[in-house]
Amino acid sequence: MKSLISKTLLLCTMAISLFSFTAKPGGEGFEIFVDNKLMIQRFGHDINTVQSLQLNQQSGNEKLLIKYHHCGRVGKNRVIAIKDAQNVVLKEFRYSDPATASSAMSLEIKDILGLKKKGTGLLKLFYTSSELPGGRLLTTINP
Repeated sequence: MKSLISKTLLLCTMAISLFSFTAKPGGEGFEIFVDNKLMIQRFGHDINTVQSLQLNQQSGNEKLLIKYHHCGRVGKNRVIAIKDAQNVVLKEFRYSDPATASSAMSLEIKDILGLKKKGTGLLKLFYTSSELPGGRLLTTINP
């Protein structure tokens, strides 16, 4: 009988530890696509890790799609800002409040590449919303 109880307790402990370390759905994060091809995805503790995105003239007719997830909630007053290396805003793109939490924000890559002429060096893509008023650096862009 003691053997059965100890095996049951061991099994319960293993099950609890297994589920406590798995990712929880609905967390904060974002995804960046170039014409529906996933390029960058960050969730959880990786959200502050900045990855660079390479764009060039050949991708000029494509679209950059950004999906920002606010723990399953709909983001309000969403803004994507392109900044230069000195954090000067070169252009802001404002988006209407979506009906669903997974609504994508779309940018023409040629519009981003056109900003390169105004600034020099690296471009930075920032996201802000009512839920994230301080903003978040999503990626750096190497045009």
